[in-house]
Amino acid sequence: MMIAGEASGDQIGADLAAQILAVAPDAQLFGMAGERMRAAGVRALVRTEEVARMGAAELAGGLRPILRAFTTLRRALRHERPDLVVPIDYPDFNLKLAWCARRAGVRVLYYVAPQVWAWRRWRIRTLTRRSDHLAVVLPFEAELYRQAGGKVTFVGHPLLDRVKPAQDRAATLARHGLPPRARLLALLPGSRRGEIKYLLPPMIQAARILAGDHDLHPVILRASTLGIHDLETAAGGLHGVRVIDHDAYSIIAASELALVASGTATLETALLGCPMVIAYKMSAVSYLIGRALIHGIDFIGMPNLIAGRALVPELIQYDVTAEKLVRAAEPMLTLQLHDQVARDLLSVRERLGKPGAAARVATMALELIG
Repeated sequence: MMIAGEASGDQIGADLAAQILAVAPDAQLFGMAGERMRAAGVRALVRTEEVARMGAAELAGGLRPILRAFTTLRRALRHERPDLVVPIDYPDFNLKLAWCARRAGVRVLYYVAPQVWAWRRWRIRTLTRRSDHLAVVLPFEAELYRQAGGKVTFVGHPLLDRVKPAQDRAATLARHGLPPRARLLALLPGSRRGEIKYLLPPMIQAARILAGDHDLHPVILRASTLGIHDLETAAGGLHGVRVIDHDAYSIIAASELALVASGTATLETALLGCPMVIAYKMSAVSYLIGRALIHGIDFIGMPNLIAGRALVPELIQYDVTAEKLVRAAEPMLTLQLHDQVARDLLSVRERLGKPGAAARVATMALELIG
């Protein structure tokens, strides 16, 4: 059983499913799966798109599909009796399901451990107790979980195998009908409805200002968990902004700059060497809860966290306005700073281990099954 609750986990799960089936083609994979995992051969008892949410207040407004998904998967633990459960990040949901799995006598391989080192640190021991093995993707996580008594392996980051453009810049522009000399501004407002509700409006306002002042072509990269209607509803209209599907890495690599929701997308953007402004905003209630729970970190963006310094600007909550996004972005449009930031971001790759994470985790999964 594999469980992914958001777009980034769906892609990681799809890569893992492909590696498992390459070695064990008769394996039966099922669980909570998005579009990519389904395409890779995972039978969806629940679709990831049905539960993609964010924040405490947002969850309260949409608990019914989440509870329904949890009930479905818990029932499957009893009736389908999987040999192994592989939760992928998505901590609030997956930690509870891991507890159910252990009670049912099913082994748990937690892949992409949630960032409990940043907030709610008491869950470190909870996670180690509820997992037979942890496959972590950030180098400093291994020692943290090991000290808490967990059986843990640093497998390298799965993005190293996947993050690369499909074609060069000229071919990317031609593929999407953009002018040959177009300078792109990529908008990555998140993969959850709660995220785009708060982030997309100021991003679009900032993009229109930057487009007018610096001759940029703004494009939104739509996550597979969102529809066009979701974007239009959140933004109040998309006039002057293109929406592009299924070619995110090529677009980011071809862009002068990106405005990115904090999360996996910041690391993807860094690996492609694109300067960015990282932003995150949620409901006031969720923000207050988060502020009370987060301790001991200086940054929210993965590139900055991994580097241990501010490679790119970060804007959080009340600072996420169109004016402040523009102010943070404009210096990186100068040639000298643009090139320096791009070089700094590419250095993050060296800290993320070696390619082949999905293959290593597939081997671990099959060994745990025995």
